[in-house]
Amino acid sequence: MGVRVESMVMGPVATNCYYLYEEGSGHATVIDPPVKGEWIFEHLKKKGLSVDAILLTHGHFDHISGVEALKRKSGATVYAPLAEKELLLDPSRNLSDEGIRLTADRYLEDGETFSAADIPVRFILTPGHTIGSGCYYLEEDKILFSGDTLFEGSVGRTDLPTGSASSLLKSVKEKLMGLPDDVLVLPGHGMRTTIQDERMYNPFL
Repeated sequence: MGVRVESMVMGPVATNCYYLYEEGSGHATVIDPPVKGEWIFEHLKKKGLSVDAILLTHGHFDHISGVEALKRKSGATVYAPLAEKELLLDPSRNLSDEGIRLTADRYLEDGETFSAADIPVRFILTPGHTIGSGCYYLEEDKILFSGDTLFEGSVGRTDLPTGSASSLLKSVKEKLMGLPDDVLVLPGHGMRTTIQDERMYNPFL
């Protein structure tokens, strides 16, 4: 038994959409569905998985455009950072041409722990890319879903609404670099990395 994580690169800016589940369980959690919510639902259904939870790292269109359809098909609980609530409701700030106004079922505060599809998760608020950007940490499995906060050899952009370069660097240094070296980092775009590699080689740090 153990947590399995699969990824799908989707949408106009190649967003990493992840789904995770306990081996032997039929219940899954989807992180940042960027497009095609109905397709994601059917794809996981064919694998014998129901979608119980949807976790959002932040509110930009390329991480949330598949949420409404996926929730409608699955009935999943949508989790999002509390500090991102206003951005999720504002198309001018979430940058959605479709005019997305999204409401979560449960809003999370920094350090809050919860169970998603029977997997324990801790939410880490990491403002900077947006005011409410956050990461999801599976401490037992040493996996961090970093959204657009931390990438392989880089960090998230801060020139979009509510972004802040100083806040982002503070978030990464104070919130993420203190995690164990062998934590696997799964970002919102690009290749996976580890906390150790980013501490050693990331030029922004």
